[in-house]
Amino acid sequence: MKTKSSLFFLASVMTVLIACNAETQTDKAETTEKQVAASSDGENYVVDTTASKLEWFAAKQTGKHNGEFSIQDGSLSVNNGQLTGGKFDINVAAIVVNDLQGEDKGKLEGHLKSPDFFQVEKFPGAKFEITKVEVADSSATSTMPGATHIISGNLTLKDSTKNVTFPAKVNLDDTKVSAQADFAIDRTDWGLNYKGPNNPQDWFIKKEVKLKLDLVASKK
Repeated sequence: MKTKSSLFFLASVMTVLIACNAETQTDKAETTEKQVAASSDGENYVVDTTASKLEWFAAKQTGKHNGEFSIQDGSLSVNNGQLTGGKFDINVAAIVVNDLQGEDKGKLEGHLKSPDFFQVEKFPGAKFEITKVEVADSSATSTMPGATHIISGNLTLKDSTKNVTFPAKVNLDDTKVSAQADFAIDRTDWGLNYKGPNNPQDWFIKKEVKLKLDLVASKK
């Protein structure tokens, strides 16, 4: 009986691991130290905050959650028909959980805003500033369908700034720029630890957080 129980437990663990691997088919952003921001020379496109959003997807050992941040403002720079720079602000204090309703939704949103995670009373906003834009290598592998560019930028969360690099799909014409990206970061690189770094309770939450960006900007 003990052998059967052990085999059942092992099979359950393997099922969870396989399921988790199947869900994480996302490019992991390369993370380095803060870099110098790209030049803002060229034409200015203003970010449409109603058409733009930043979704998040996080998981723990027993489940997962998803939601979004609103984008407050920002602009993109275009020079000689190419995206060259830009930045936008993120309203962390207005974080939303999308997979829950009612009391459970309110509890998780409140917890994410607390000092255990984003500490929004002290750090209500975050920001992203482009440091480099390169045309994607057609031979490079990416889980982002139709990726056209590789974007690097300084991502500031709480009191930490790190540079992240990820593939993106950029479309540009005379009146509008759109950019979509789907990548993952390690939340602990920005000090997002539940009850502090190396706390055993933090191990229950996966370090990898997926971010899905949909950015739209119109010519000023």
